[in-house]
Amino acid sequence: MIAGLLPHLARDLDVTVPAIGHLVTAFSLAYAIGAPTIAMLTAGLERRRLLAIAMAGFSIANLLAALAPSYAELLIARLLLALAAASFMPAASGYAAALGGPERRGRALSTVTNGLTLAIIAGVPLGVLVGESFGWRATFLSVAGLATLSLLGILVGMPSQPPVSTAGLGERLALAKRPDMMAILATSVLTVSATFTLYTYLGVFLAGVAGIRPQGLALVLFGFGVASAAGTRLGGTAADHWGADYAVIVGGGLTVLAYLVLSLGAALEPARAMRVKLPAILLWGLASWGLMTAQQARLVALGPALAAVSLSLNSSATYLGSATRRGHWRAGHRPWRSGSARLGGGGVRRGRAAVGAGQRQRLPTPRLRRWISAGAASSGRRA
Repeated sequence: MIAGLLPHLARDLDVTVPAIGHLVTAFSLAYAIGAPTIAMLTAGLERRRLLAIAMAGFSIANLLAALAPSYAELLIARLLLALAAASFMPAASGYAAALGGPERRGRALSTVTNGLTLAIIAGVPLGVLVGESFGWRATFLSVAGLATLSLLGILVGMPSQPPVSTAGLGERLALAKRPDMMAILATSVLTVSATFTLYTYLGVFLAGVAGIRPQGLALVLFGFGVASAAGTRLGGTAADHWGADYAVIVGGGLTVLAYLVLSLGAALEPARAMRVKLPAILLWGLASWGLMTAQQARLVALGPALAAVSLSLNSSATYLGSATRRGHWRAGHRPWRSGSARLGGGGVRRGRAAVGAGQRQRLPTPRLRRWISAGAASSGRRA
């Protein structure tokens, strides 16, 4: 939602667009630190109760964000939002994985991830439209209301589920230090770093490069969300049928291709830019979100009894990737020219590294690798 409201927030709070971008970074850092810490502190708590507490906190934090009188108060509200989300998402994924069983684990996890993609399909475009019509505070109020309805759904419609893991701190730390676990987490960091590098400034980028208006941006975000939802389901199904490793390799390769097209397309004239960029954006959503679902299936398979811990580490890794995205810092004063022109090239490098970190794979030939790197670099220079 923040990604589509950067100019409105900056204007209303009298700060720069990069300063508003820091709200995304702060959220990501708080989530990255909070997810594994909260998972350990709440390991003995009944799962439905934990989900209800986290959702109640999320609703309250959105209300505080809507009422924030200044940038500082909004930053505090965003930190509280991050901690509530860091409590909820790993617990929800672990809840679904336990319900689905090993043979349906990928599809169960994709159902949870589809909640995120539904937020992208409906929530982000609606957030842009509501922000345009009623102001950015109305978007936070709307999310607070939806979170309250979700809380009622948790209390009424979900069965209780006892904690799955009773492992001690030593076993949890040993899991985090395993080389296979570190490889998967490295893949998550690199993948999400590339994704959020682009997504945070996508609206500003498309406005500057292709002249897209807010209504058009809402449609693009809707298309990205639909592609992400399809990718999430395909990623979970592929992980169940052909193995999560295979799904990650294919998803990583397609994501790199999308970033390459976005990078090279930055040199096109505005009238032609969207003809190239829109298919790349759809492919990016399809492949990257499918990859993320397969990542979760890989983690649960490493230690089903410690799924809550491993999934919280993955959540931490993904938001660490969001917080450390280089495109945010490079976006600088004119993100649609200096930073965004390099975003696709940065995505290529991160996406390519993600496939290597998770699978020990390389692109087919050194010649192709040199061509991709040269193309991304030349596009950044021309733009």
